[in-house]
Amino acid sequence: EGKIIMTKQYRQALGEVCIELPGGCVEKGEAFEEAIKRELLEETGYEFDEIKALGKISANPSTNTNLMHMFLATGGRKTKEQLLDLNEEIDVFEISFDELKQLIDENKIMQSMHLSTIYYALRSLGKLNYK
Repeated sequence: EGKIIMTKQYRQALGEVCIELPGGCVEKGEAFEEAIKRELLEETGYEFDEIKALGKISANPSTNTNLMHMFLATGGRKTKEQLLDLNEEIDVFEISFDELKQLIDENKIMQSMHLSTIYYALRSLGKLNYK
């Protein structure tokens, strides 16, 4: 329906509630595609028709060894309630592409790796103009 699913949750390191993309960690022995499907369902209650790999990025390859694998999930529908960990409190909301661009313009999305993922997703969807 042309909407983007976003989350809000408190981030201890910053001491504030952050607007982010849903996602999470891969369990031992789990494929990346299965991990993102599981994390999306747990955090948002949504299932998706298609999961497309967008690549991987590093927050800082000079100091960090972890990589973030980016995915674009499309054809979403809410099928369940959230299944959060005891220490999680995540608000889920939908926004339009224009609202997403406004959040970016207003510097409201603080997680740099999520901004990178948004860039790759918008590029994949043909929503970026290079002018």
